[in-house]
Amino acid sequence: MLGSLVADLREVWFVCHGHGQLAARFLARFLPLESNDRLFIAPEALSRYYLSPPIAGPHAPGSPVGASWMTAEDRESEIDDYVSYLDLLHDEIFAVVDRTKVRLWALGFSQGVSTVARWVIRGNAAPDRVVLCSGMLPAELDEEGAKRLAQRSSLTVTFGDADEFASADRVHSEETKLKELRIPYEMVRFKGGHTITPELLEKLTSVSSD
Repeated sequence: MLGSLVADLREVWFVCHGHGQLAARFLARFLPLESNDRLFIAPEALSRYYLSPPIAGPHAPGSPVGASWMTAEDRESEIDDYVSYLDLLHDEIFAVVDRTKVRLWALGFSQGVSTVARWVIRGNAAPDRVVLCSGMLPAELDEEGAKRLAQRSSLTVTFGDADEFASADRVHSEETKLKELRIPYEMVRFKGGHTITPELLEKLTSVSSD
């Protein structure tokens, strides 16, 4: 968490990390937006794992660890688990924060894109702004789910111009899917790779304030 639950808040952000990341490190990306009236909540995916196999002997205390929101194994149960987890966390936060006084952002990065999309579609939260950064829409997304994604404002989709996982064909495919599902959206491009940069955050918040 970055910020205070008892501050005079204007915005609450739920930010979901990508595959192989940890919440605390991901949260540091949002330090450029830190202010007294913003609260950032970074949930951590429920499945942690070692990022690399041991080269010689067992893993040591310093072995790098990451987390994953889901795999193909028991897929639907894992999705149900993280949607329930995010709903519970949302309810815990807004048992303290007055939801009517803040703007709620839901931002997903990389694997966190499908996580946030499914949470908004299947869960109980109603974000005022949904931002999908450097990731792909859920394969099962249909027109009804699309309406929930953009129920309060246009969806925001972002890709870095040097993102190694986002070829021109892949980005075009995502835009085609959004148009076919009739989802209002805005595309935000920025200089950088598969990451979240201060430039991107500045663009997101300047668009929000227009």
